[in-house]
Amino acid sequence: MEVLTSNWSNVQTLPDNYIFPPDRRPGTKKILSSKDIPIINLERINGPERDQIIQQIIKSSEDFGLFQVINHGVSRDLTDQTMAVFKEFFASPAELKAKFYSNDLNSSCRLYTSTLNYENEEVHYWRDNFTHRCHPLEDHIKHWPEKPVNYREVVGKYSIEVRRFLMKILGLICDGMGLETGYLEGEMSKNQLISVNHHIPCPDPSLTLGMPEHSDPNLISMIQQGDICGLQALKDGQWIGIEPIPGAFVVIPGLQLRVISNGKLASIVHRVVTDSKESRTTIGTFLTPSNDILIKPADGLLGSMAPMYRGYTYEEFFSIFIGNNCVAERALECLKL
Repeated sequence: MEVLTSNWSNVQTLPDNYIFPPDRRPGTKKILSSKDIPIINLERINGPERDQIIQQIIKSSEDFGLFQVINHGVSRDLTDQTMAVFKEFFASPAELKAKFYSNDLNSSCRLYTSTLNYENEEVHYWRDNFTHRCHPLEDHIKHWPEKPVNYREVVGKYSIEVRRFLMKILGLICDGMGLETGYLEGEMSKNQLISVNHHIPCPDPSLTLGMPEHSDPNLISMIQQGDICGLQALKDGQWIGIEPIPGAFVVIPGLQLRVISNGKLASIVHRVVTDSKESRTTIGTFLTPSNDILIKPADGLLGSMAPMYRGYTYEEFFSIFIGNNCVAERALECLKL
């Protein structure tokens, strides 16, 4: 069978190698969308409500490890155009997508299915993924697809705008925690990836997953969900749905923010389930530190507190993270003092 699920059509039965063991299946229990997920409105961020909004971001990051943002400054027209471009890419002929198929983690632009370890997996995830680097734009845009014909123009504008948005959020987090201005800029947020997941309709969503449960290893993540539910977060031992809000971005602090904040900020465990009737496409943007910058609890936050983690480079962290099967708590345990 063709490896990329986006090349399949009219799938009636879930292949055996996509069926998870009973203890890992999402099952048939309906997961309700939570009404408690924080929604941050940035419309008045430059007015008298600025301090209140900043505290909302900090509290959401501490208590929940995830929040949605509205009035974020990226135009709805651009987000809609970008979503349309990625949907068109996944609907492209197989021969076009084959040019980008790669399981090489170091590839500047790679299309793969399930995970980068597809060949050695016992069970596959119900997704195709297209990931590429996008900052600085001029270094990477030449590696991007030339089709759809407006791909580079639209995705280029989008990557610049969402980076600006995420840097704004990081600046507000610095303000809220009392870190020096620019602490999370430069090498700390140097690299930017766009990572797009595409899930075709699944014959039996109760038996498989679109993505595994995980915490993000990076500095910060942003997800543009589209209009099909599927993202779920683990809150107080229960899975809850993250309902798509038209025009909103989901922001998830990564594990590096957890370390820099000396454990103050959370990075919630989340997963993706599938849908039996509709395709689902989501656009993720991730900021990561440069490989060799020293990451540790910020001195300005410690005061009389002892640091929880030793210093390390992001390259070292990612190696530990992969070596512990991408289980966040096990990876962080290796770095605790």
